[in-house]
Amino acid sequence: MIAKKSFFEIGKIFDVVSGRTSNLKLLAPGNTPFVSASEKNNGVTAYVDDNPTFPGNLITISRNGSVCEAFFQPEPFCASLDDIRVLIPKGFKLNKYIGLFLCTVIRQEKFRYTYGRKFGTGRIRETLIELPAKNEDEPDWDWIDNYIKNHLLPHNVVFQNILEDKFNTASIIKSGHTLTVANWKTFKYGGENGIFIIKNGYYNKKPDHTEPGTIPFVGSSEFNNGITEYYSLDEISNNDKDSRSKKHDISLKIFKGNSVTVSNNGSVGNAFYQPDDFTCSHDVNVLLLKDREWNKYIALFICTIIKLEKYRWSYGRKWRPMRMPESEIKLPVKENGELDFDFMESFMKSLPFSSTI
Repeated sequence: MIAKKSFFEIGKIFDVVSGRTSNLKLLAPGNTPFVSASEKNNGVTAYVDDNPTFPGNLITISRNGSVCEAFFQPEPFCASLDDIRVLIPKGFKLNKYIGLFLCTVIRQEKFRYTYGRKFGTGRIRETLIELPAKNEDEPDWDWIDNYIKNHLLPHNVVFQNILEDKFNTASIIKSGHTLTVANWKTFKYGGENGIFIIKNGYYNKKPDHTEPGTIPFVGSSEFNNGITEYYSLDEISNNDKDSRSKKHDISLKIFKGNSVTVSNNGSVGNAFYQPDDFTCSHDVNVLLLKDREWNKYIALFICTIIKLEKYRWSYGRKWRPMRMPESEIKLPVKENGELDFDFMESFMKSLPFSSTI
């Protein structure tokens, strides 16, 4: 059911207060999250040896630097006096579901604060955000909470894991892992000396959709892991792209999970790890590793590298399987020149939210 909506000033539903800590350099390393003007790591830039100045279950907004970045803070924290404003709920209880919904809505206002405009306390209070509403004076917090739990979560494993992990951002800050490409090596995608087995997708259009399903359909999309719909096995079996494909076995239409998909048309160059069995369009190539199985850490590392090459396929250029084998990708190697999969995996495990993958 679609909710009614209304606009609310942030200052009507939250008290907007300044951070309390002015000089991070004077604080020793410790275990309390310190939030400042960053767009990464949930806004946490250090862990300090200081008592938290704010309880958990609050939202932080950067007013300077990475302006209008909003993050839900589940644990007690410290925050920069100059760069951070903290939102304290008025008359309602904030939880992680409502908090993440609100952060997403607040970030939609970022475009207003480019070119050096700061997001001061007064502007934050006066900013209008559109929310599901019981009436023009009261947001519908129950609707937001139920929407996240019952609509978004069942189809978004990453979001589920982030919530369950309590937003662990400490790993990269404390690990000291760094990334340098100076000694990486260039490899072909396919062919005799390539590193991938490249498979064609199947459908040239989505099947007709008549019933709820659980099998992901991966298309040429840059959103939602490339998944544009979920189908039942019957729908996939009974829909064919042409008369010849009516004779095709279902095994030709379903691809095994633990694969990487890359769009070769439309949103070209978007690469995603697919943990579960899926079907896809012919606008998608499926990649397997030649010499080993994927795991989710190695796959996500390589997907990120593939996406960095997207600019090569703009202006209508397609990246069909006949062109992809000769394409090149630069990746970490060991001293003997072999791909260093152990480094890729350990680096991914060092990143924020790595335990949610």
